[in-house]
Order: sequence, then C-alpha cells, then structure tokens
Amino acid sequence: MIASSTIILLITLHFPVSQLTIFFYLLAYLIIGFPVIRQSIKNIAVGDLFDENFLMTIATVGALALGDYAEAIAVMLFYQIGDLFEDIAVNQSKQSITALLKVKATTATVKTPTGPKAMKPEQVQPGQIMLIKPGERVALDGQLVAGQSSLDTSALTGESLPRDVKTGDTVLSGTINLTGALEVQVTKPYQESTIAHILDLVQNAGQKKTTTEKFIKRFARIYTPVVVGLALLLAIVPPLTGLGTWATWINRALVFLVISCPCALVISVPLSFFGGIGAASRHGVLIKGSNFLEVLNHVDTIAFDKTGTLTQGKFTVSKIAPVAPMTAHELLGLAAAVEQHSNHPIAQSVVAAYPDNLVDYDVQDITETAGHGISATVNGQGVIIGNAQALAAHQIKLTDIELTGTCVNVALDGQYVGQITVADQPKPDAESAITALKQHDIQTVLLTGDNRHIADRIGKQLGISHVKSDLLPAQKVTAIETLTQAAHAKNHRVAFVGDGINDTPVLARADVGIAMGGLGADAAIEAADIVIMDDQPTKINVAMKIAKRTKTIVWENITFALLVKIVFLALGAVGIVGMWEAVFADVGVTLIAIVNALRLQRL
Repeated sequence: MIASSTIILLITLHFPVSQLTIFFYLLAYLIIGFPVIRQSIKNIAVGDLFDENFLMTIATVGALALGDYAEAIAVMLFYQIGDLFEDIAVNQSKQSITALLKVKATTATVKTPTGPKAMKPEQVQPGQIMLIKPGERVALDGQLVAGQSSLDTSALTGESLPRDVKTGDTVLSGTINLTGALEVQVTKPYQESTIAHILDLVQNAGQKKTTTEKFIKRFARIYTPVVVGLALLLAIVPPLTGLGTWATWINRALVFLVISCPCALVISVPLSFFGGIGAASRHGVLIKGSNFLEVLNHVDTIAFDKTGTLTQGKFTVSKIAPVAPMTAHELLGLAAAVEQHSNHPIAQSVVAAYPDNLVDYDVQDITETAGHGISATVNGQGVIIGNAQALAAHQIKLTDIELTGTCVNVALDGQYVGQITVADQPKPDAESAITALKQHDIQTVLLTGDNRHIADRIGKQLGISHVKSDLLPAQKVTAIETLTQAAHAKNHRVAFVGDGINDTPVLARADVGIAMGGLGADAAIEAADIVIMDDQPTKINVAMKIAKRTKTIVWENITFALLVKIVFLALGAVGIVGMWEAVFADVGVTLIAIVNALRLQRL
C-alpha cells in the first residue's frame, strides 16, 4: 500500500496538475490515508475526537481543498511510514520476549481403565491420576495418593535439599521425582498453571504504564484540544482583522495542525519502554511491565535470599571429620560406596567427592528411608548413613563436632565414625554481581532463614553490606518493610531478589520483586515483577543498566520532540514554514524518535 501510493505520487509530481493528475493524487491519498481516516471516524463515533488520526485527517483534507495535493499525500505517507517503523519495533520486542517463554514439551502419563496413557498436560483434567516415575518432572499440580519419594523442588523453592513426600501431601508441577514411583491426583487444570499466567503477563506487559507514560498521555489529552483551538483561531482571526486572505491563514492553520500532532511523544515514549523490556528479555530478564523498568532507576537497596539466589543450590563436600582411627579418605569412601545407590543430591555430592574407584566395596542389603538416610552391608559390616534421626533410631550416639552446613553422619557396626559436611556454594558470578552493585552505591542486604554461621560465611565471602539470618518468612517481610520505609524517606526504592514459595510474600511487598529460577520457579514468577531467566545474579546489573539507558532515551525523545514542536509551531503560525516543513516537524521528528528508541534493541 505504501509502495503503490509512493509510485503514484512520484509519477504525478512530474506532470502539470490536470483532472487526470488530480484523480491520481486523490487515488494515492485514499490508498495511503484510508486506515487513518477510518480510525479517525471510529474514534469520533466513540467520542475520542482529538487524537493524531483526527489531526492528520483534517489537516490533509484541508490541504487537498487548497490544492496542496502532493503535500497532503506526503503527510499521510510519512505518517504511515512512522506507523510501520513502530510496528516493526514492537514486533521485534515481542519476538525477543516470547522466544524466552516457549514452554518445554512435556507429557503426563495418566492412569486409565485401559492402562497408562501419555497425554499433553493441557488435556489432563482435575481428578485424573498421573503416574510419575523416578527422574520424571511433575506436569501438573496435584495430591499424592500412592507412593512416597523425595522431590527435587529447587525449581519452585530454590532450596537444593529435596522435600520428602508421603500420601496426602501436595505435589507441585515443575518438581522432579527422585526416588519412588508416585500416583498423583490432579487438582488444577494446566490453564491455571503459573506458566499460563506468565504468558498472559508477557502479552499484557505494556498495560502497566510508567508515570512518564501516564504523564505524556494526560499531556496529549490537554495539548491536542488546545492546539486545535489555536489552529481554528489562526484560520479565522487574522482574515477577519484584515491581516491577509482566508486562503493564506487557513493554509497556515493546516500547517499548524500537522506540526502540532503529538505523534513523537505518544509513540516514542511507550515504544522506548517496550524496547527496554525487549532488550532485557534478550539478556534473559523478563520484565512484566514498563512501570517496573522505570522503578529500577530509583532502587538504592537490594535485598537477597541466599539459597538458589546467590548460591548454586547444589551440595558439595566442604569438610570431612572422621573419628579416629577412621581416616578422612576411608570415611568418604565408605559413605560414597553406599550413597552411590541413592538419587538424593546429598548422596550424589558425596559420591562425586570421592576420587577413587568404588569397586573394592561389596555393597548389599541396601535400604533407603525417605527423610532419614540409607543403610547397607559393606564388606560384611553394617553401615548407616544419614541425619541424626537415622542414627538415633539405632541408638547410636553422635560425637559433638561443630560444623557449618548439612551433616551426613556415618556409623559402622553400630559405632559412630564421623561426619561429612556438604554445603551450598556461591554462584560463579555472585561476588561480581554484588561488587558491581556496590560500585553503583547500591546497598546490599542478605535475608535468609539459614543459621548465623552459614549466613555470615556467605555474606563475608560475597561482600554483602548487611546480613540478617535465622529469619522466618514473616520476619523477612518485616525486614523488607523496614528497608522500604527508610528508602522511601529518601525518595528511593527497594528491590528483593528471591526464588521460591517461601519468598512470595517478600517479593510482593518489595517495590520491585525479582525472581531467580527461570520458568521452573512458578511461585516466585507469579509474585515477582522481574524474572531472571537463567539464575545469574549479574543479570540484575544488566537490568538496571537497561533501565537507566531506557530512561535516558525517553527523556531525549521528550526534550527533542517538544523543542522542535515549539520552534516549528511558531514558524508555521507566521508563515515561515509550509506543509513540507510541517511534514518533517511531525513525521520526521516521530521517525527520529523511533529510531532513537530502536537503539535499545542493540543493548
């Protein structure tokens, strides 16, 4: 459509005006201007009179009436080109966001009268029974009706320690079954899952407007009727007072209308924020609304959860404490020989830490008890490995050894022979993320439910400013409220970075809630305003950089558009500039603002 009308315009420009050329002019005008004219009529029908479509229509129809055919077509042509650029920019941003939200292809094995049947999660109805084998991911929320197992809940809670479940317990989608076969009765349809909610949030991210966008919209509603009134006065008053002909002042009024169109402001400001959202998404950061992008510019305090947020959520052996005459190597080998038969992450970390071959260990009579540990016969000797309750059940007394971390206790033939400590380690980029934030005068706070020794160790290792430990979820909320009150007093804002169900109240209470955990962290994503899709803390710095860059571009566009409008409105009112200059002042400024906003796509 744009191409055809452009060709007609170029052809007619080379011929003197005649009835035939007028026909081609009008044809080109109708082809290129029909969408604008139609939208203007629709808006008038619902009472929305003063918008850019109305201004474009009345100005170009007036230009046609005065014989300025080429100018009228040019105004419509460049206005449509501006719309085309806007559509391209928006589509690029949408594609970069939705590309990150492609739901993993999963199936649910459902129990039927004719046997197990693989179905898409969307087809499974509440009340049906899912069969979940060890190693499989749970497809839908439900209640456990048969079996017991340990579930890897790290995708939901951020906690690396698996959760033991038994009949009657709730099983959430996104968790991974580790040890035993389960039968789960579905309680919610897939459409009510968090993933479905996220997709909806992405599609409607632009609905959450920033204060800047709201200001521009209010400004345009006042500004447009005012300039229409001024244009009307410009067309009527000077001719009535003998300052010129009606044709001269009507033409100036039409030029004034074209120049006054607030396209650059109305289009470029939300487009800039949407471009910022798209740029963030390409870096693995999902921002649910442009208002949250704007608030990031005012954040001066960021509070963090620990496990799964700043740490890897994976256990590694950090210390081995044998009881003489057992050596550290012997203790680790004995534990690894038994733990190799378990799917538990703690067990796997012990096995991974043992450097030698385990073929010399003859392991038999393996029994694993969910929530306690595992026992076996190794080279003819009875071995029990697990928590304190596992050893206490066999009347085995523990030796008090002060260790910080999760302890794996080992007993041999009824005697306690030592402990192995497994601990969660910081993510590779956690320290650099905290350092970068502090360099930008961001105060960092650690809010965790872990004990003081573990919390202080992680806080010191990463260089966090303040550490608060032994916190229950309700106490985390109180802590974040205290931080927000102090920040608001300085006109600043507070962000909280968490990853799981237990962080949901805090994520909701903070000015900006940032969830770690990607698509699997359903509960965190639901409550959060921003989601770090790949769990990297350094992406927080990326998001803040994009937020600041977006703000800069928004105000560049606002300042540039207003300055050009003011200058050209004055020049148009006194007849120094004509319709072609008006085209530049309106559409040209809009295109420049859009191109400026598109620079965000390169971040």
